[in-house]
Amino acid sequence: MTKNLLLGIAAVCGSTFQAVACTGISLTSRDGSYVQARTIEWARGVLQSEYVIIPRDRQLTSFTPTGVNGLTFTAKYGVVGLAVVQKEFIAEGINEAGLSAGLFFFPHYGGYETYDAAQNQRTLADLQVTEWLLSQFSTIDEVKAALSSVRVVGLETTAVVHWRIGEPSGRQVVLEIINGQPRFYENKLGVLTNSPGFDWQMTNLNNYVNLRSGSTTAQWLGHDTELVPFGAGSGFLGIPGDVTPPSRFVRAAFYQSSAPRQDSALQTVLQCFRILGSFEIPIGIEFSAGEPPTDIPSATQWTSAADLMNRKIYYNTMYNSAIRCIDLRQIDFSRVKYRSVPLDETKHQSVETLTIR
Repeated sequence: MTKNLLLGIAAVCGSTFQAVACTGISLTSRDGSYVQARTIEWARGVLQSEYVIIPRDRQLTSFTPTGVNGLTFTAKYGVVGLAVVQKEFIAEGINEAGLSAGLFFFPHYGGYETYDAAQNQRTLADLQVTEWLLSQFSTIDEVKAALSSVRVVGLETTAVVHWRIGEPSGRQVVLEIINGQPRFYENKLGVLTNSPGFDWQMTNLNNYVNLRSGSTTAQWLGHDTELVPFGAGSGFLGIPGDVTPPSRFVRAAFYQSSAPRQDSALQTVLQCFRILGSFEIPIGIEFSAGEPPTDIPSATQWTSAADLMNRKIYYNTMYNSAIRCIDLRQIDFSRVKYRSVPLDETKHQSVETLTIR
């Protein structure tokens, strides 16, 4: 393994997990379109990010802790992925069959099998699981059936991830590997953040059974004191506002569930970007006073939304809030060349100046 690769893995998977804070939501439109959206955060510096085009029949090889000598597989499906650090490390993506998947950091709670160099031929790096399953499978059931054929290992010993996988039908599962054993959870809610595990996060929602959309009504405290809401939205009074994974999970669950259903896929995509705008993390709040890096504008490096029915993936970045779209149906995956391109060709936010006459 190259020195640069090791440095890159250390950058995204280092032990300072407070810098990692991804939030995922899912919405369905009235026309049946299903959208999976998410943010990706990294507060320690600029996270090299690119979109990757994988054609059919492309041969791919997994890294292992000892080199580029792991599982070799050939793409059955064309893929568009959004990668971090290395073009092979797809953090979020969609394939031409409409299967979508992404990884979310999962520190302290997951654990892979121990790396065994004698089994390199079936060894798959955790940061390449998304690349593997998007290039190989069209359904969640196919993924579940094939997972036992590979040994998922970590490239960096202190980092673990878990994954969400979705189909155009709206079915979504969460995959967590704990003590070397894979666990799939049906995710009917469609929300995912980081640690603790998904089942704990779902149980924790019961602590907020009192929350509801809208406003509460006035009530009397004793016979003399009337309590009235200060303003609209008082039904959500007490919803956690910090950026820890459990708090973001609760907030995402209630924001998503209270969002009105949109008519079309595009309207739903735009609604996802608006909701996730509430989860963008200012660079300063994850550091003590005087410590924040000054070379990046936000801890939220990019936000994406995948329209699984219409095979489109959208994204914007901390440098440019304009939403960009890649339409997989316009790509001939039998002829297109493998490529990776920076998410921002230029790191510049355009501003429109209005001419007043």
